[in-house]
Amino acid sequence: MAPRHPPRFVVRTLDDAASLRRKRLVVAAGWVLSLVLVAAGTWFAASGGPATVTDKGALRRLRAENEDLRQQVTNLERAAQVSDVAAKELKRNLAERDEEISGLRTDLGFYSRLVGNGGQRDGLKIQGVRASPVKGTANGWNLVVTLTQNARRGDVVKGSLKVAVEGIQGNKVVTLEGGALGQAGQSSELPFSFKYFQQIQGNFTLPAGFKPTRLRVVADVSGDQAVTGAVAWADALRNNEASDVQQ
Repeated sequence: MAPRHPPRFVVRTLDDAASLRRKRLVVAAGWVLSLVLVAAGTWFAASGGPATVTDKGALRRLRAENEDLRQQVTNLERAAQVSDVAAKELKRNLAERDEEISGLRTDLGFYSRLVGNGGQRDGLKIQGVRASPVKGTANGWNLVVTLTQNARRGDVVKGSLKVAVEGIQGNKVVTLEGGALGQAGQSSELPFSFKYFQQIQGNFTLPAGFKPTRLRVVADVSGDQAVTGAVAWADALRNNEASDVQQ
């Protein structure tokens, strides 16, 4: 008996065709849904899921801490500025007090020598020398010399004062006095007469190119020995009267 071959054509009803199409649609829909679920799971895992809420909370805390630290830095900077201003003011006050104390010590030394501590009866003394430029002139100078004697001495002392300026001119050491100090036509000697102390004022002119180094003062006392004193030029230019006069 010959074998039977499957028929070349299969006859299906409309219901069978519709059922097949439904199955194919279901399979396709399931496949698409699986892709969507896989994509959603991947995105969920990458974004961190619920941990995102935790990260936002930590971010808020970090921002709050950062703002608090900034405020602390601002407060410290303001405190540092206040401290700096206070320190400068204190330094200025201390400098003023030091200057005041220095002036009081100078006055104390002056009057101590004037009244004669220890009962000594000192004679004439060149207490201080000060030089200052004459305004409006190139080489004019004002001079103030303070003379004292012990108050216990009680005598009036009279005499005259001579001034000389030592320095360098043309690479040579020279001493200028009298007419060389522009005192031609006027007396080069400054008279004095006092019982306790006196300030003698005068002026002189230095030639151009002359570099002064020292002031020398000679006080000729009537009936007594002359007193000579010298002070460095830089010391004579100080605001306070130079009291470190070598005699």
